[in-house]
Amino acid sequence: MATNEAPDIVVGRLPIYLRALTIMAEEGQEITSSQELSKKLGISSAQIRKDLSHFGEFGKQGTGYEIAYLRDQLKRILHVERTWPVALVGYGDLGTALANYAGFAPKGFEIVAVFDSAQDKVGQQIAGKEVLDLTEFPAVVRERDIKVAIVAVPSSAAQEVAGILVESGIKAILNYAPINISVPAEVQVQYIDPAAHLQHMTYYLE
Repeated sequence: MATNEAPDIVVGRLPIYLRALTIMAEEGQEITSSQELSKKLGISSAQIRKDLSHFGEFGKQGTGYEIAYLRDQLKRILHVERTWPVALVGYGDLGTALANYAGFAPKGFEIVAVFDSAQDKVGQQIAGKEVLDLTEFPAVVRERDIKVAIVAVPSSAAQEVAGILVESGIKAILNYAPINISVPAEVQVQYIDPAAHLQHMTYYLE
């Protein structure tokens, strides 16, 4: 079954499995099971087996999963066996932290260009890259064949920036702005709002 035929909630769990398998492989472990993954991840072993079954048969009854093989297959399914060039829009405190974050590269992503519309920020250096004027975005995206972008701008600017991204050919947006943005159905959007996650947790606190 093709990846796009699996439920989105299932696709969303694949990176969690991939992370666990990568750690196991780095520790020298060769075999695992759905039961072991269940204990590590807090996801039922039945759910793990069901999720993986959307994409093929990866384990053997009584033997379990070969970690390196399953890890590589999940990378292929998620299309992260390659490195994706990423554009970052927003050179504020959050954008600076993201540009300096070393955790993207091992997962298949590299921030190759940083943009801002504030002229006092354009031309500054961050993580070995020059901050570019947002007006240059369409040309740079075409030149570098960028399909993925991160939005780290104030909520008041997020929709306008999203429009520029979509018109320039961006197909996947990771949005840190605390607001929902409107994009065409074929453009993937994921939201990261730390305050919303904190509010989720404080519901359970006395």
